[in-house]
Amino acid sequence: MAKIEFSRGLTEETVPDVRLTRSKDGSTGTATFYFESPKILGDDVQEEITGMYMIDSEGEIVTREVKGKFINGKAKAIEAVYIMKSQQDWERFMRFMERYAEAQGLQFSKS
Repeated sequence: MAKIEFSRGLTEETVPDVRLTRSKDGSTGTATFYFESPKILGDDVQEEITGMYMIDSEGEIVTREVKGKFINGKAKAIEAVYIMKSQQDWERFMRFMERYAEAQGLQFSKS
């Protein structure tokens, strides 16, 4: 089990584009998530976005860096950034992504 939520209890069904960067020494990194037309922005959803919660069997990873992308005044996408400040954060994030990819039927590809 691995899922992403923007509001507690509401699983996001849209699969994001995820871009990873890592420092040369491997001590820090950044994951940028881009959700095109996510469920949370749907007309029938009244929930407030409180952060991005990455939930799996080990627990929860949280980021509050969540931004809406607007086109003609209407929210169309969400961009979220998770900053990893240590090797342990990086390893934990990669374990989550492996579980999330497996749950969504995805695969990892290097650019």
